[in-house]
Amino acid sequence: MVYLIANLVGLVRMSGDKNVYKVIGVMSGTSFDGIDLALCSFELKNDLWDFKIEKAETIPYSDEWKRKLKEAEQHQDTYEIDHNYGEYIGKVIRNVFDSNTLRQVDLIASHGHTIFHEPDNGITVQIGSGKSIKNTTGITTISNFRQQDVHLGGQGAPLVPIGDLLIFKDYEYCVNIGGFANLSHKQNGSITAWDICPVNYVLNALTAKLGSPYDKDGRIAEGGSVNSRLLNTLNQLDYYTSPPPKSLAREWVEQNIFPLLSNSSISTEYYIATFTEHAAIQIMKNLKGNGKALFTGGGSYNSYLLERIKAHNPTIQIELPSSELIEFKEALIFAFLGVLRWRNETNTLASVTGAKYDHSAGDIYL
Repeated sequence: MVYLIANLVGLVRMSGDKNVYKVIGVMSGTSFDGIDLALCSFELKNDLWDFKIEKAETIPYSDEWKRKLKEAEQHQDTYEIDHNYGEYIGKVIRNVFDSNTLRQVDLIASHGHTIFHEPDNGITVQIGSGKSIKNTTGITTISNFRQQDVHLGGQGAPLVPIGDLLIFKDYEYCVNIGGFANLSHKQNGSITAWDICPVNYVLNALTAKLGSPYDKDGRIAEGGSVNSRLLNTLNQLDYYTSPPPKSLAREWVEQNIFPLLSNSSISTEYYIATFTEHAAIQIMKNLKGNGKALFTGGGSYNSYLLERIKAHNPTIQIELPSSELIEFKEALIFAFLGVLRWRNETNTLASVTGAKYDHSAGDIYL
C-alpha cells in the first residue's frame, strides 16, 4: 500500500488531463451535530469550475460519539481516536452510498473533526485518519488540510475562501454561520477572509441549559432582554480589533467567552439574547456598504439573528441559497479542496491564512 503525503510535488493526475471529478466531501463542525456528507461533481470548462451537489446527508452523532469527541479534546494522545474516528467515517460513507455509487467516486476529501487549534503555538489537530477512511472504503482519500499551513506560519484557517473565490464568484461576501461565523471578502480579483466571532458554539451551549439543542429561529433570543453591560464587554474583546489573518477555536471561547457568561444573576434567556446581539453586531461590522452577501451554515436559519444583522446594516444584500447549499456548502468546498489538491493546484491562500506562500495542502492516501 502506497501513501502520498501533502508536500509531494509533480503529483500524477487521474486520467491524465481529467477535468471532471466525482468527490465525497466530509465535514464535522464544532457543534457536534454529526457528519456532513456531500457527493459532488466538478467540471472544469474554459478555465471555470462548475459544480453540482448530487446527494447530501447529515449523519447525527450518537451520544457515545459525542462523548468520545468531547473527551478527545482533553487528551494529548490522539492516535487511537484518530484511527477509530477515521474508520467510523469510512463506515458511515459505505452505509450512505450504495456500492455502484462508490465505484464512480474519484476521491474522498475529509476535513476531520478539530480537537485542538492553536496556530499561534504551531498546533492544529483534526482527527479522522485519512488512511483509515481509505482502508475502510477502498477510495483514494485526502485529509489533514490545515496542518501544512500552520507549519508555514499560517492560521490553518479559514480554508473555504478558495471555493468562494473560484465557484461563488458572484458575491462580494460569503458568510458562513456555524459554530463560528467566518467571512470571505472579494475585491478587485483578490480575496481576504477571517473568522468573525463564535455563534452556535456558544448559543448551543446556552440553550442546552434550557433543554434545547439550539435556539430555533432565534425565538429565545427574541423573547429575552439584552444586558448592555455584558454586550459592551463582549464587543470590546481584543480579537475583534486585531487585523486578519486571524482565526478562532474552542480554546479561545473557553478562555474569553465562557468566563463572561457565568454570572448567576443573569438568566440564561438574557445571555442568549445578549450573545445573539453580540454576534449580529460583529457580523455587521464586517459587511460594508451594499454588497451581495451569500449566507450559509446552520446559523443562517436563525431568522432573528439575520433580522438583527439587517437592522445594523439595512443596505447589505443578504441572500440565502437552497437549504442544501446552506447546510452542505462547507462539505462541498472541502470536496473542491480535494480536487485542487489532487491536481496539485493551490487550495490554500496566503492572503487568507497568513502563511509564507500559497500552497496545495492535504495528505493523500492511495
